[in-house]
Amino acid sequence: MAIIVAGAPVSFGVFELTPDGDDLRLPTADEVLDVLERTGYAGVDLGPVGFLGRGDELRKRLDRHGLELAGGWVDLPFTDDDAFTGALPALDDALDVFADAAEAGPSKLPLPTLADSGDATRKANPGGGAGHVLDADGWTRLARNVGVAAERVRSRGFEPTFHHHACTFVETPDEIDTFLDRTDVDLTFDTGHLLIGGGDPLEGWRRWSSRINHLHLKDVRVDVLRDIVASKGGMIDVWSGGTFVPFGEGDLDIAAVMDAVVASGYDGWLVVEQDVYPRPGDDPARPERDSRTNRDALRRWI
Repeated sequence: MAIIVAGAPVSFGVFELTPDGDDLRLPTADEVLDVLERTGYAGVDLGPVGFLGRGDELRKRLDRHGLELAGGWVDLPFTDDDAFTGALPALDDALDVFADAAEAGPSKLPLPTLADSGDATRKANPGGGAGHVLDADGWTRLARNVGVAAERVRSRGFEPTFHHHACTFVETPDEIDTFLDRTDVDLTFDTGHLLIGGGDPLEGWRRWSSRINHLHLKDVRVDVLRDIVASKGGMIDVWSGGTFVPFGEGDLDIAAVMDAVVASGYDGWLVVEQDVYPRPGDDPARPERDSRTNRDALRRWI
């Protein structure tokens, strides 16, 4: 068994939905990787495609900081056939970057992390979509298109993983069950998004551990989340409202979850994520402080 701990650009406010603004300064790729190197991580998630560079630039950057690429987010509109076909070049572009990183011969290959794009209604209703769910035809489309994407990933020498995610059509425990029943793609298990979807991380790990090939670990303040959902806030409100916090400040029983992860014999990447929605005036020292806190919280096990 070998669990390897990675960090992620999203913990520094760098992700696909980072807000624009001239008064908002985000860290560079080297600044992110420098913090992860100093605070004891062995890998990094991709972040937005291109953020870490491509080709030699990517490989040299990872090597310079002693890090490997753990995985990377690729969301696709799996329930809309035409939109899905139109989005496949974006998947191919991301796979090019994974291939660039793999040329360095890492100890573990990165996992292209597929996810559903959801729709406007799901995005506006975290926690299960307020009854807006897929019918039988919708699940057939999603499973068929996931199969197409998975074959594309495997043809490039990688194994796909699928991220259940808030505000998508694979969010709740029942939706995760249906996804796993209908596809051969294993799961990115995300403790934070499972809490948002109404699940229990410890129960979820025990329920799906045989189908989990990637782990995203994050802590959540459930009271903040419930207030946002009750006030009809969307996913941006979840990110910007202080829902995701350093380990020990939220409701994740990290000791119980990590005991279960280790006992199960999990062998793979553990990506620490503390989703941060950046704002002007944020404390510039916070990312390194929180990265260290989160990494230190895992040293009992890894």
